[in-house]
Amino acid sequence: MSTKDEIITLPNKHLRKRSVKVGIVSEEIKAIIKEMEDATLDWENSRKHELGVALAAVQMDKLLRIVIIREDFENKNNTDFTVFINPTITKYEGNLVDDYEGCLSIKDVYGLVPRYEKVKVKAVDLNGNEFRVTAEGFLARIFQHEIDHTNGILFIDHIKDDADAFYNLTPKGHLESLDYEHDVQKNPILW
Repeated sequence: MSTKDEIITLPNKHLRKRSVKVGIVSEEIKAIIKEMEDATLDWENSRKHELGVALAAVQMDKLLRIVIIREDFENKNNTDFTVFINPTITKYEGNLVDDYEGCLSIKDVYGLVPRYEKVKVKAVDLNGNEFRVTAEGFLARIFQHEIDHTNGILFIDHIKDDADAFYNLTPKGHLESLDYEHDVQKNPILW
């Protein structure tokens, strides 16, 4: 069983690399997906105020275009994930909306990140069949965040020049602004 300790975090340079497409959904690929699920749930169990909603394979140091997304963000007891192999956003729709994002690979930093309200995504399932999804709101945000991971992009890259966009989570579960110059720009772990 995989644990949260297998999730790589900044400054690991592999998070900045593009992942490669999965050719065949083999037993090895299915085993990696199981490791991703286990590590996400273990991470979640170690956090008092956070839910592990999704993970990209690169976060397990596997440069493969695989994303898992929690089926129910409201119910922590539902530990089922949907698997998206070779996910691609085919269309962005709506306005750019700022909302908070965190990342299992960026410890204790949150950002107010602009994302499109709606996206259309195509992917392959565990049986190798292509399928399409239209996502809005929070789910659309998750797809954009995770598919960015497969392209070596992190949420902080979208806000790196916005001094008011960085936050940390307090022990009581509240977000508070980070000092941009001291905590963000000069933080060698982030960049």
